[in-house]
Amino acid sequence: QISDNWPGYSLDLFTYPQHYYGDLEYVLIPHGIIVDRTEQLAKDIMQDIGDNDIVVLCVLKGGYKFCADLVEHIKNLSRNSERFISMKVDFVRLKSYHNDQSMQDMQIMGGDDLSKLTGKVSFLCFLLILFVMFCKDIVGTGRTMKVLLNNIEKYKPKMIKVASLLVKRTSQPDGYRPDYYGFEIPDLFVVGYALDYNEHFRDLNHICVINDHGKAKYRV
Repeated sequence: QISDNWPGYSLDLFTYPQHYYGDLEYVLIPHGIIVDRTEQLAKDIMQDIGDNDIVVLCVLKGGYKFCADLVEHIKNLSRNSERFISMKVDFVRLKSYHNDQSMQDMQIMGGDDLSKLTGKVSFLCFLLILFVMFCKDIVGTGRTMKVLLNNIEKYKPKMIKVASLLVKRTSQPDGYRPDYYGFEIPDLFVVGYALDYNEHFRDLNHICVINDHGKAKYRV
């Protein structure tokens, strides 16, 4: 849990793409800490899923790095354990932001054939796990998750679990919490580790807070 008064890490302590110099306030979560925390989440998931196989539904685009790293950790743990976990991965894409503002209406695109989730255990990586698992990048008010889960539940999967790298403390929370999450952060607009601002900053490994100059520079 990262407190509201956490000052973050100085940018001078890290290397990052030069084209973002002057666009960031500070590093909120360094890449190494993200990797370590994601490995721990993989261990927690392995303990909980038993002998179920997994369908992972990755929410694009911001969830792709978290999903890929989480799946790789689960695969490594599976290889080195007595039980083999079979995983299939599919992708959906959500569009819910204009610049740094959340939109009332959101679009859900992709998912080759979500009917294959019927009777499965699913993980949503938002960053889904036969157990459907959703992998999602960040959960804020929970509105996005409700819309997505309502769409998934009509296929009647055996179980749905949600994994999110970040949970944001907002002024309008709905009480929703993912089953697994990496960090609880203040209500800040963050970029990096595939989280973007108008498609910029996905190539930034660390999770950082964008400054006003960066918002103005890449505003559309």
